[in-house]
Amino acid sequence: MPFKTILNVLGEHDAGEDLQIGVKLAGEVSAHLTALLVVMAPVPSGRYETLSPSWLEVRERNLQKLSESLTTIRERITPSGLSFDVDSVYAEVTGPAYDIGERALYADLLLAGPAAFMSEDLKPQIISGGLFQAGRPVLFVPPDVKVTLKPKTILLAWDSRPSAAHAARDALEMMKMAQSVHITMVDPVAASRVSGDEPGADIATYLARHGINVSVDTLPSSGRFVVETLHRHAIDINADMIVMGAYGHSKLLQLILGGVTRSMFNEAKFPILMAH
Repeated sequence: MPFKTILNVLGEHDAGEDLQIGVKLAGEVSAHLTALLVVMAPVPSGRYETLSPSWLEVRERNLQKLSESLTTIRERITPSGLSFDVDSVYAEVTGPAYDIGERALYADLLLAGPAAFMSEDLKPQIISGGLFQAGRPVLFVPPDVKVTLKPKTILLAWDSRPSAAHAARDALEMMKMAQSVHITMVDPVAASRVSGDEPGADIATYLARHGINVSVDTLPSSGRFVVETLHRHAIDINADMIVMGAYGHSKLLQLILGGVTRSMFNEAKFPILMAH
């Protein structure tokens, strides 16, 4: 699927680099860029705090600051010549996951730049709204990495689960343009109901029919964690991006707190395109 609309989710702090990355990536693929500024208001500590003059004053200042930030974002995008729009979410009481998911329905890709990636508050909201509510792929960009939507080498982490298949489908256009795609499996099980009699063969055939240059890399964990094995292999093949399904259970809490997904986030050294 080509990325014609990119939803660039921005936090209220240190969003400059995230926006710069969004402009760059949208320009690479001639996509429309929607910059969504998400501000999470302080949670009222008391039942009647929302009625107090001091709380209302703080709210008014926050909204004024939000308006100024939106103007700045527009000014930064305009010189690029991109097709774009700017929107905002001011989340009070509940988190912004629903609002992010609602807007993600009309985007091909969500982008979480370094500041959003490192935000303990915003990142779970992007995962919940983008991956689970809207079912859209999310490109996570850790700090200090180069990212492009025209990667030369892609590591596709494969485990025969639907989420991995969704990730492969969402990344199809990128993989067509790539020089090589490494279908990478760690300790796969050769069984008809798991990975097939020849693990990786089915997905390799599917991608090859799209003209994608694929290879199947079967790796032993050798006592290491799956994420460590994937990262080492990504370094060995000089990967530009990791494409993977959201591993583990579908519950947000379990996704954030455990399993391969969390480890991948914690140790990320490459851009990660994730789907569910």
